[in-house]
Amino acid sequence: MSQQQTAAKPSLQGVRIKARKGAVKAHAKHEPTVFRDQLYKHLEAVPPGDFDAVANKLIQAGATLELLKYSDALFDILFVGGLLQPGGSYLDEPGPTSPFSVFQAQEPATVPEIKKYVEVFNKLIRRYKYLQKPLEEGSLPTLLQYVNKWEPAHKEKFAIAVGLLISQGLANASCLQSLTRDHLVKNDISVNVLTVIFRAYLAEQSMDHLAGALKRAGIKDLLVFFPPNKRDTKVLDEYFRKEGLAQVAEWWTKKQNALIKEDVVKTVRDLLEREESADDIIAAVKGVVEERPLPDVELIACLWQGLISNVDWSARADQIENLALREVTKFAPILEPFCNGPKTEVALINTVQVYCYEDTRIMKAFPQILKAPLTYKTCLQVLYNKDCISDQAIIYWHQKGSKPQGRQHFLKATEALVKFLQEQEESEEE
Repeated sequence: MSQQQTAAKPSLQGVRIKARKGAVKAHAKHEPTVFRDQLYKHLEAVPPGDFDAVANKLIQAGATLELLKYSDALFDILFVGGLLQPGGSYLDEPGPTSPFSVFQAQEPATVPEIKKYVEVFNKLIRRYKYLQKPLEEGSLPTLLQYVNKWEPAHKEKFAIAVGLLISQGLANASCLQSLTRDHLVKNDISVNVLTVIFRAYLAEQSMDHLAGALKRAGIKDLLVFFPPNKRDTKVLDEYFRKEGLAQVAEWWTKKQNALIKEDVVKTVRDLLEREESADDIIAAVKGVVEERPLPDVELIACLWQGLISNVDWSARADQIENLALREVTKFAPILEPFCNGPKTEVALINTVQVYCYEDTRIMKAFPQILKAPLTYKTCLQVLYNKDCISDQAIIYWHQKGSKPQGRQHFLKATEALVKFLQEQEESEEE
């Protein structure tokens, strides 16, 4: 009998365990409401506006409540004031009931006001570091999907909070990917919310800081936040300037220009490798910039880069100068159509200056790259002769337009050339 009882115990115990797990699973959906009610009890005694007391109460609650297990419920409560169902509606009517939430911030919403609420999140996450991952990977991406459900004032409060959280490093900007969903993009909701987020972020940090955050988050294209019929660089530029965020527009334009410049350099390099004619190269470059315009001074710089990148500089040191002169003479007809004004000409001279500075093997060739060797009566200028640069551009560059890289070396090296051009100008005037 004793042996039968011993054998039966494991079986009976196993049944109990199985039943208990089943009961837990059956009631699991009700547990967030229990957590909510317990959290409310911690917060109910806090006087309105006492943010330090709220933070302390939440930290105390972490000692008895399972904050990690119910992180979704926790952040629903702290942001929107109650538990949300899938789809964004409140689990219980009439809506927000939490003694504390971002939605309760004063109106109209301001960065200084929302910052008080974000500081509560900051203190809580500093104490319970394990809450940061659920916040940035779970709660924020989910809540951003629901912004179309909220009234404008609540939407703005939440967007400011998101901007501040990201700017303070409490969340990753990757959560913004949620705003690219079709139901948010089509009615300008995404770009409007993104604008508030950017404005709050830039109230605390620089544009470079924001650009870094977007890059780390893998957000490469801001146009995806616009409706499909508005995904145009010009529309984006005008929109952010109108919203008072010119720095965003300028950053975006600079970023797009960098991509265009890469295309120009690659196009020129590929065509040179295939030994295409100068006319074909000119036509190909014009084709790139017709479709995606690029400022002339930036175009001439990347055009030079593409042309010179195919030069093999492995010649002997005493042959570098002749090699440079030969190659620039060959490239001049390709450069000439794009040298269409004083600014572009000075930009080309500076591009050559910086290039020569960075490659010390050809520094000595700099005066001759601008102009072929001088003789007593004649001067055969390479870029000058090919109408790429004017004497006025060279003189202006020498007087006040040069780049700081190796400036003294290049100014001294070109003194004779500039003096000759000035005398020639004076002679023509007389």
